[in-house]
Amino acid sequence: SHLLSRIIISPVFCMCTVCYGSLILIQASIKKTALFDFHRDQGGKMVAFAGWSMPVQYKDSHINSHMHTRQHCSIFDVSHMLQSKVHGRDRVKFIESMIVGDIAELKDNQGTLTLFTNDKGGINDDLIVTKTDQGYLYVVSNAGCADKDSANMKAKLAEFKAAGHNVDLEFLDECLIAVQGPATAKVLQPGLKDDLSKLTFMTSTLTSVFGIQDCRVTRCGYTGEDGVEISVPKSGVVALMERLLANSEVKLAGLGARDSLRLEAGLCLYGNDIDETTSPVEATLVWTIGKRRRQAMDFPGAEIIVPQIKAKTARKRVGLVSTGPPVRQHTPILSPEGKVIGEVTSGCPSPCLKQNVAMGYVDSAYAKNGTPIQVEVRKKAAKAVVTKMPFVLTNYYSGK
Repeated sequence: SHLLSRIIISPVFCMCTVCYGSLILIQASIKKTALFDFHRDQGGKMVAFAGWSMPVQYKDSHINSHMHTRQHCSIFDVSHMLQSKVHGRDRVKFIESMIVGDIAELKDNQGTLTLFTNDKGGINDDLIVTKTDQGYLYVVSNAGCADKDSANMKAKLAEFKAAGHNVDLEFLDECLIAVQGPATAKVLQPGLKDDLSKLTFMTSTLTSVFGIQDCRVTRCGYTGEDGVEISVPKSGVVALMERLLANSEVKLAGLGARDSLRLEAGLCLYGNDIDETTSPVEATLVWTIGKRRRQAMDFPGAEIIVPQIKAKTARKRVGLVSTGPPVRQHTPILSPEGKVIGEVTSGCPSPCLKQNVAMGYVDSAYAKNGTPIQVEVRKKAAKAVVTKMPFVLTNYYSGK
């Protein structure tokens, strides 16, 4: 399928080569999660992604898997993500020195999406930071940026320690699974002592799940649906997967469904929709920049990023819906007169909407919702319109 081939050959995320016919991985250094054998036993089609062998889909079609997540509940293995803990008295000051978010203002066990930025005003990665009540920050960042992020964090750690600050960094060797879909709470509640109705979006708890100790359950995800991500010790992950899959509401899902689900939800994929050359303002991620941080201008690239908030940037990330063939990354975006005004960064046919959805960057003059534009597919122009995201209504759990 187009989606499968796109994931396999993505220059940003694929660190090894794949043979199309049998999907044989031919680079020896490919990493495997603790669920690799489990995926194969379950019929997972394994592909290279961010240097890891990951399932792109299982026995169900990509579309069926996508719709099952929207209507029921799916499990995704996201153990390739970089998980870390920041310890010490100066842990908040340490993490805030690299990101745009206001971590100090978070309540205990509350998390936020934030951004690592660079001195040029670009985005080094997006990540989630949770301020736990256990005396540490819990951080999850992208697999494709793991080497870069860990190197940057280690360098900053050395700088902080040299200045006499009290901070330590721990990289976790645990699995991470995402349970996503409207049936999530019904599926998980029997295995939790905690009342899931009190665990709202972007909050977290350390607990046991179906008898497996030391699991961190965070109400978040990458699908736009209600769901959780569970950090679980490797020793217990297969048992947890089997216990969850014993429920008829639950199925496994892979990278194919994960990509189309996040695109319908208007969520960025690092390396496609945001990178070291895009600013948070261009990417319409100003909301991630804490008010206190804007005023203090004490994060990397602040002198470039903060003035952009009031002044218009030359380009802006937008959603678009198009007619004709599906649009993919690097598809040119045209004005009604045929002038190139931007480029698609992510695109796919929406299984829910039965039409082509995409996001990309356009000249700011064309960024208003409802603006008619065109996309160039196979050297032919097709009609499109700038559209508000998310394309599909999100269902995050707010406790109401």
